[in-house]
Amino acid sequence: MGQKRVLITGINGFTGHYVAECFQQAGYSVAGLGSQPRYGGAVPDVVYRQAELTDAAALKGAVEALAPTDVVHLAAVAFVAHGDPNDFYRVNLIGTRNLLAALRSANANLNRVILASSANVYGVTRGGALSEDNPAMPANDYAVSKLAMEWMARTFGDLPVVITRPFNYTGRGQSENFLVAKCVAHFRRRAPVIELGNIDVSRDFSDVRTLADAYLALAQRAPVGATVNICSGIPHSLRDMIAMAEEITGHKVEIRVNPAFVRANEIPSLTGDPTRLNALVPELQPRPLRETLSWMLEAAAD
Repeated sequence: MGQKRVLITGINGFTGHYVAECFQQAGYSVAGLGSQPRYGGAVPDVVYRQAELTDAAALKGAVEALAPTDVVHLAAVAFVAHGDPNDFYRVNLIGTRNLLAALRSANANLNRVILASSANVYGVTRGGALSEDNPAMPANDYAVSKLAMEWMARTFGDLPVVITRPFNYTGRGQSENFLVAKCVAHFRRRAPVIELGNIDVSRDFSDVRTLADAYLALAQRAPVGATVNICSGIPHSLRDMIAMAEEITGHKVEIRVNPAFVRANEIPSLTGDPTRLNALVPELQPRPLRETLSWMLEAAAD
């Protein structure tokens, strides 16, 4: 049998190069798909093709040329406050359908197709850790597009699809559009003030390196058709995270609540139940949030 090749969509994004490096270290060759003309990551020996998810013909040609044995589909419009809600459906739903249709058409000998959905599909909760059996109650267009993607993927029953629902995760290189990265950037430049929204919302934060490890393990052993949370099961409020960063850096920051940053339909608590993940990948070791923050705060300024 030849070398396994993983196709990573959205490889130029924050998560993509961590996943690429993880699979490459496990012996896979790595192919990447993105909307940019060139591969922009630091992982060597990546075979790259440019194609928009919304361009079915270009996508079909790219998939046929790259001939993957495994797929990790990361490409998406992921920022909840993104300006045009229609983009969530064009990219996350229709774009994913185009990808699955291209994989089907290519008649590839696929091992697994890992689809990155989102814990946001669970929506507003009353507390407690959410298992994959909890009902979905999406509260914004991003979450609705991801849940619709999950249901659409079920119509491709001939493909070895596994759906993952990552809870919040962070790490070096994440855009400052995301709260942890924004806070880390303020501490790295020792800013006196930071403007935030609701600092008492509670989230289950994972390290992006743990997420990449989980994708690799699930590609190798998750049952076809499974839906799996990727989470730590440990909630932290934004207030807790700020306190950790202050302890790590010795720098105090004044928090100002800006009403413009308080989102409508804000989910107050989102914590995952990792029982299914732990059963499938018992060796996975979540990194504590404090360790992740220290790693991010030590990063050299760009």
